[in-house]
Amino acid sequence: MSNEELILKLVKLQGSYFEIGVQQGEELLTSVASENQEMLKKMTAHSKYEKSEKWLEQISPSILEEIKGLAKGARMNIPHAIRLYSGYDMEFPTMGCTSFVSNGMYVRNYDFSPDFYDSRLVFMKPKGGYASVGFSQQIIGRLDGMNEKGLVVGLHFVNNEERKEGFMATTIVRILLDNCKNVEEAIELIEKIPHAYCYNYSMTDSSGKGVVVEAASNNIHINIDKQITCTNHFEAHRLKEKNRKDIQSSILRKTYLNELLTKTLSKNQLYHQFNDGKSPLFFNYYKQYFGTLHTVIYSPQDLSITFGVGENCKPYTVKLLDFINQNISLPSSIRGEIRQQ
Repeated sequence: MSNEELILKLVKLQGSYFEIGVQQGEELLTSVASENQEMLKKMTAHSKYEKSEKWLEQISPSILEEIKGLAKGARMNIPHAIRLYSGYDMEFPTMGCTSFVSNGMYVRNYDFSPDFYDSRLVFMKPKGGYASVGFSQQIIGRLDGMNEKGLVVGLHFVNNEERKEGFMATTIVRILLDNCKNVEEAIELIEKIPHAYCYNYSMTDSSGKGVVVEAASNNIHINIDKQITCTNHFEAHRLKEKNRKDIQSSILRKTYLNELLTKTLSKNQLYHQFNDGKSPLFFNYYKQYFGTLHTVIYSPQDLSITFGVGENCKPYTVKLLDFINQNISLPSSIRGEIRQQ
């Protein structure tokens, strides 16, 4: 194995959605994120920006404004920016994610390749939308996050073989965080959005209830409970045929998570259950798009986030309300380490 440093940039954004977009567009001009544009062009080669624009006008006009601002800041035309960053009708490789909701905590590992990772944790306070904190993907989207009302949402890839015209899960997570104050509103909205791939969405809110939305392009199943675990396969009988052929890793992680539900663990203990390099929930297969990049705990009751990047990373905790009230001094970045296998 070879060790590599992983740097997570902490980004603070506020203003109108257009102004936030401009800030991120200017960031693109000077950051390594701009290096991913050629890759994004290939992944969105067949994307129809007109349809994406029409859908965003209906379900999230604020994000459309943000993309227009991004276009201005990055000095690109608006159709091109919509095609690259809206997450509509784009191709994407497989990924893995593991989450756990219990005792007011949402714990999650995100597993993928550092080559496709934004390495940005975004604190955002938009005018006319809910403030939030979350890990970005393709700048506009979110891999997971929590808003000021306590809604937490994360994505879990299931299958990319049944691709339909619709939005990537990263954009859907962002839309829910911007517009919904609880899981009931999130469920109502997610049923209206066209889904490009098969994904699970794990959610919780300040009430403490957990939700798993199993979403295919033409079928959605919803499971609500006080405690939930979620990995990378469908469990609803009518959706099982859409799983990949090999889901053994997903089943093993799910079994381990269910065992954790029977234990009383502190936040610190849960963090290390996920972030310890020897944990069955932590992976080093980065070249196979299955390496753990970040571990995060969202706590809706006090709006705190505990996070780390890479393996055995010392956890860092901040509160979203401190950002909203401008009572926080964030470092520009935190560092972790990954071991390429």
